Amino acid sequence: MTTALTVEAPVTAARSRGPRGLLWAMLRLHRSALWFWLMLVAVSAGALLWAYGPGGDSAWAEFRAEGCAEPSPGWACDYSSPAYSRYSTVISVGADLLNLVPLLTAAWAGAALIGRELESGTARLAWTQSVSPARWLAAKLAVPAALLVPGTLAVTLAHRLMSSSDDELLHTYPWYEWHIDSVFPLNGTIATAYPLLGLAVGALAGLLVRRALPALGTAVLGLAILMSSLKSLRPNLWPAETVTTKGDFPEGVGMVVDQGALTSTGARAPMPDCAGEPGCLAAHDLTGYYSDHHPSSHFWPLQLVETGVVLAVTALVVLIAFRLLKRLTGAAV
Repeated sequence: MTTALTVEAPVTAARSRGPRGLLWAMLRLHRSALWFWLMLVAVSAGALLWAYGPGGDSAWAEFRAEGCAEPSPGWACDYSSPAYSRYSTVISVGADLLNLVPLLTAAWAGAALIGRELESGTARLAWTQSVSPARWLAAKLAVPAALLVPGTLAVTLAHRLMSSSDDELLHTYPWYEWHIDSVFPLNGTIATAYPLLGLAVGALAGLLVRRALPALGTAVLGLAILMSSLKSLRPNLWPAETVTTKGDFPEGVGMVVDQGALTSTGARAPMPDCAGEPGCLAAHDLTGYYSDHHPSSHFWPLQLVETGVVLAVTALVVLIAFRLLKRLTGAAV
């Protein structure tokens, strides 16, 4: 009996305790990135929630006390007052951090997630064990994606909460209109779609370059080009509305697609460089102006269509990454 117990004890002690497998190993390997991501989400969401609560209340009270409220700001209005400046700084921090997530994700995925493991040979060591190349890459993409989605959604919801409660106050910022490139993604699904694209582009860059630092630069540059190209398509993703005027040029019409002048026949013409010259408009047979634009009611159609386009590009990049991995390893991916 004593011998049996002595033999069985080491077997029991040798059993691994706690989580095991590829996913757990990946979380342990990249725990610094995980903590950084949790900190970024906490800071961004916390800043926006502060602006939603005490920050916005203080700024709005100070704003009214100094006579800055619409419709007629008084002479005492000071847009650089302390509470107003703090409010502006905090929402800028919260918004800018979220806007940086796609580029940060691409840089990390290209350098640390894929490039470093291929450069050091860690990936090939994993492939010689029980992990196939396809399963390795799938885990590299799935685990960060599962963390990116809830994190970006949490910050997006915090931003929507802040902007919906402080809408009147935010109108005092000419750079915070709903259609501005730095603001438009923050209230919708695009804020989640672009980081996923960054993850895919980073992984592809790592597989292409197979060295950490060059993959980092390639991923950031490639994503910047892709994001710029996709953003340039934004005004054309949904049919625009047209406003025409006979007198002054139309203002405050939202996201502008095209603007110009109208002739007496209703034909469109480019804006002349009259510079206040008397009779200039009549000499060019111009009788009014037009503006093709997207009003605020087009926010969600534009958001959802662009999200679909970004996710389609992401899926294509992921497919290319798996095809490239197959060529590199000769395995059935």
